[in-house]
Amino acid sequence: MRIVIADDAMLMREGTARLLQDAGFDVVDKVDDARKLMRAVAVERPDVAIVDIKMPPTHTDEGLVAAEEIRRSHPHPGVLVLSQYLESSYALRLLEHHPESVGYLLKERVSDIAVLADALVRISEGESVLDPTIVARLVRRPRDASPLDELTEREREVLALVAEGRSNQGVSQLLFLSPKTVEAHVGRIFSKLGLGETQNYHRRVLAVLAFLRS
Repeated sequence: MRIVIADDAMLMREGTARLLQDAGFDVVDKVDDARKLMRAVAVERPDVAIVDIKMPPTHTDEGLVAAEEIRRSHPHPGVLVLSQYLESSYALRLLEHHPESVGYLLKERVSDIAVLADALVRISEGESVLDPTIVARLVRRPRDASPLDELTEREREVLALVAEGRSNQGVSQLLFLSPKTVEAHVGRIFSKLGLGETQNYHRRVLAVLAFLRS
């Protein structure tokens, strides 16, 4: 898998590249700002671009803007946004406009190459990946009345794992449930959230967005 890395912190950029190369990934370019990232994506045509949210010149949301532009202008590359900030609003902004082939992970996950590699593979296959820490915080926080209030505790657990990008099989393994039971839970979640019959993956994304907006 071909990877481009964009991060203005040299140690983070080089360290991530070394971890990925040792794990068998092909890191085709490493850049330190959003402008160079866009050029690298156009030239190298990677499978996934790993992007820091805050980069020069203003260190606000240049990486997030670049991630949105990559998904808008280039149909193939997926984007994994890394951040040291636990901001669900950033994740919502990313997923709401371009819900496929994107991910949002905290930078602390980079040191776990198994987690990072799994996220890259899933993103390259068109899935969305959301950091479990963000999901956990969203589950716990108080919120206004919403259709999510209709979900049972088990259905909330299932939706939280779906929000992380887990497949039904992945959910069944983590919760020690049969695939058929998970499928039934997911179906009830769709029904309670008012997500009618349409492509199953699309409904999963809509369910995650409802979860984030809540």
